[in-house]
Amino acid sequence: MDANELIELEQRGWEALSTEGAAPGYYDEVLAAEPLMLLPGGMVIDDRQTVVDSMGGPPWDDVHLEEMRVIQLGADAAVVAYGAEARRGETEVSSLFNSTYRREDGAWRLVVHQQTPR
Repeated sequence: MDANELIELEQRGWEALSTEGAAPGYYDEVLAAEPLMLLPGGMVIDDRQTVVDSMGGPPWDDVHLEEMRVIQLGADAAVVAYGAEARRGETEVSSLFNSTYRREDGAWRLVVHQQTPR
């Protein structure tokens, strides 16, 4: 497992979320067939197309990722955990994140993502 590869995947996700119109295509590429998103406010999304569609909102204006680390769960699974500060207009978010990836057919796929406000 290459920890840098997984960190780059997560960073590319934020770059897509910060670029007008880029996030749905990125997440359509990287999401597993059956993803699970656990989001603030008790929102749970487990339908792949709903997840992809939800990424089509306005882009983030500013993002700062911190203390990114990778925890290997096996030869073909790992978690990327980190904190992030993000701003979109007047809205500011400070959360802890974790994304669980599984290697499928030679590519890393995002299986579970959780956000915890801090």
